[in-house]
Amino acid sequence: MKATRISVLALSLAAAPAFASDLDLSLTNDSVKAQANFFSASNELQMGAGYTYHEGGRDILNLDFHAQGRTAIGNLPTTAGIGIRGYAWEDDDLDGGAGALGGFATLNIPRVPGLSFTGSLHYAPSIMSFGDSDDLTSLELRGSYRLIRTGEIFVGYRYLNTDFERPLRGDVNLDEGVMAGLKIFF
Repeated sequence: MKATRISVLALSLAAAPAFASDLDLSLTNDSVKAQANFFSASNELQMGAGYTYHEGGRDILNLDFHAQGRTAIGNLPTTAGIGIRGYAWEDDDLDGGAGALGGFATLNIPRVPGLSFTGSLHYAPSIMSFGDSDDLTSLELRGSYRLIRTGEIFVGYRYLNTDFERPLRGDVNLDEGVMAGLKIFF
């Protein structure tokens, strides 16, 4: 099973330039995530797909669909989007998912070319959750620096939490931690 996951991830990375606008790879202490986005920041729509492997055998898939545009917050050029991020996760005898509504914003800092800050927040109430998930919250914050025209590095924090539908189970952080990674633009 583990060899299959590694093979699928390697194949996905090799095929990414053929269908993606950018490829995002990140690590926390307990997980690795690959995210491919299909359109650039200048498009009016953004679609993407991601896979996270969390230590212990937890698999998390996400599909993104957002309307996006360019705006400004204060004097900072910003790309913002609103839409839905679909999640499906599996962990031994538990599994679930959700259609989480939310959005993202990337603020560029003109005084420091290449520096940007991104935040995203998505939430799914119980009506939009399925399987063992009763609700789902996703938060990601990052600071990025574009080293070259086609690549940037980033550090940040990722939080993905779900409450369980079953009584007395509480909630679980599907993925949480300080992260570091790189983004490659095609």
